[in-house]
Amino acid sequence: MIRPGITAAGNRVRLPIGEQLLAPLVDALAIAYTEDPDGVARLLKMHAVSVFSLDHAVCSEDMPEHERSMRAAEADGTREALLADLPDEVQRDPLLTSDDAITLATRLTKIAGFIRLHPRKARRA
Repeated sequence: MIRPGITAAGNRVRLPIGEQLLAPLVDALAIAYTEDPDGVARLLKMHAVSVFSLDHAVCSEDMPEHERSMRAAEADGTREALLADLPDEVQRDPLLTSDDAITLATRLTKIAGFIRLHPRKARRA
C-alpha cells in the first residue's frame, strides 16, 4: 500500500512510490545485463543517444516543434525497447484494489486538508 506523507517543508504531499517502482526495474536491468551484457549495453547506448538528442531539441530555441516530437518519439521507442524484456512480475504502475484506492484517497485528502488548514504549522513540521 502506498503511504502518503508530508514533505519536510510541509507544503506538499509526498507519495513514496519511487523505490517501490525503481528497485525492481534496477534489479531486472542488472539481471538482464548479466545474461546479455552486449545486448543490454547496446540498448542502453541507443537510449542514451535518444535522450541526449531529445534534451538538445527541448533546450534549443530554434528547434522546430515537429523535430522535438520526433526526438521524443525516438526516446520513447528506445525506452520501450529496454522495458519490453522485463519479467512480468516487475510492476511498472502500482495497481490498487478498490479498497486500497479508497484508503489512499482518504489519506491524501486528510493530509492535503491539513496542509491547507494549517499552512504555518505544516511548514514548521
